[in-house]
Amino acid sequence: MTTVKQAQAGPAMTQAGKKKRSGVLLTGAAWIISVLFVFPVVWMIWTSFHSETDAATNPPKILSPFSTEGYSAFFGSNPWPPILNSLTASVISTVFVLCLALPAAYALSIRPVKKWSDVLFFFLSTKFMPVVAALLPVYLFAEKIKFLDNIWLLIILYTSMNLPIAVWMLRSFLSEIPDEMLEAAQVDGAGLVRTLREIIAPVIMPGIASAALICFIFSWNELLFARVLTGTRAETAPVFLTGFVTSQGLFLAQVCAASFVVSLPVLAAGFAAQDKLVQGLSMGAVR
Repeated sequence: MTTVKQAQAGPAMTQAGKKKRSGVLLTGAAWIISVLFVFPVVWMIWTSFHSETDAATNPPKILSPFSTEGYSAFFGSNPWPPILNSLTASVISTVFVLCLALPAAYALSIRPVKKWSDVLFFFLSTKFMPVVAALLPVYLFAEKIKFLDNIWLLIILYTSMNLPIAVWMLRSFLSEIPDEMLEAAQVDGAGLVRTLREIIAPVIMPGIASAALICFIFSWNELLFARVLTGTRAETAPVFLTGFVTSQGLFLAQVCAASFVVSLPVLAAGFAAQDKLVQGLSMGAVR
């Protein structure tokens, strides 16, 4: 009897050992990938605290004296108007996207319209065209209506660019809401607006947070339209950042310092919503 138990325990121990080894390998691979992703950011921050001469050496001087020349040059060039423009365009466009995407996703999931799959494909097809292909028509139209160098032009463009993404993300959350919850709201006499505000929105808050954060990041990082369609009044932070790249002189430390400061709002938003973001992505917002 003991021999039989030992014979059965042998394969089980072998299988447990294999699982343990595979877990160790996966953990090691995850750490390696994380380091590869984080290393460029750490190197950028490290370089920003060096003088231009030390930052431009090849190979770089890792233990060179620290300096705040890059940050002094960045803050001395008055970066607040471009940062405020980016913040305004990103926040307002994200709010517009959520206000438009939530009813659209509701119609495509809970109260499906006719040929809802074709509608979803149409939303997705708007992302197929390269951005540069629409640049000239948008520029000519904005010039015709005297709308160049206007922050509201960027808000409209960012809203239209991020709306398909938000619709697809929110639809996957709305499709998981139990029908009984919506039927109970109808029995209580709740209208569409009240149902969306008091019943649906709290349930899919992780999905809303995920969509809002992704739309905010895409709007904040957008460069091509902002570079071509804005001048001095509506200049955004990414456009302002490119001004530090010159054909003469050294600029690496200044660019690293400016990049770190400009990326701080996105990092702060990510840390503030990281719990809901992870929950939202794990629930199927992005499949």
